[in-house]
Amino acid sequence: MTLALAPRRTVLADFVPGAVARDLALVVAGAAFTGLAAQVALPIPGSPVPLTGQTFAALLVGASLGWQRGATSMLLYLIAGVAGVPWFQGGSSGVPVSLGYVVGFVFAGALVGYLAGRGGDRTPLRTLGTMALGNLAIYSIGVPWLMAMTGMSFGKALAVGVLPFLIGDALKIALAAGVLPGAWALVRRR
Repeated sequence: MTLALAPRRTVLADFVPGAVARDLALVVAGAAFTGLAAQVALPIPGSPVPLTGQTFAALLVGASLGWQRGATSMLLYLIAGVAGVPWFQGGSSGVPVSLGYVVGFVFAGALVGYLAGRGGDRTPLRTLGTMALGNLAIYSIGVPWLMAMTGMSFGKALAVGVLPFLIGDALKIALAAGVLPGAWALVRRR
């Protein structure tokens, strides 16, 4: 039995003209957008991880740019932030205890971009599933990293690194489920 994948479709970024210069500009813009979204940060009592706009931006960048540009954009965001660009939450840089979630953005950008390239962002329901899988990718790296950095147990890391964020993440996913299909509707009109 073979697994047949849907043929690759375009993502929103494919409608911007000029191949290499376009891709470079989009990768940098995606990283910068994520850095700006990171400045929207709300502390969560009892958690070393704040609620930020980063996850929304990372998932939106992945879906809009496709898997290669999305992952590259998030990798640029990660490397530049570790190297000292103050665009992690609260204008920070370096290696915060929550860096595992940022590492997860790279994988989420690739996964969400891959799924978007196969139509995973064309309808609200598909977008909900695509973004939920992207969030799971972020948590799958962020939680073990949090455990390693703090010595927390798995249960404690879930309690402070996942549970307080579920409602906010659900709202971000719902917003993406409106934004992405709406953007596709605009593209189709043109």
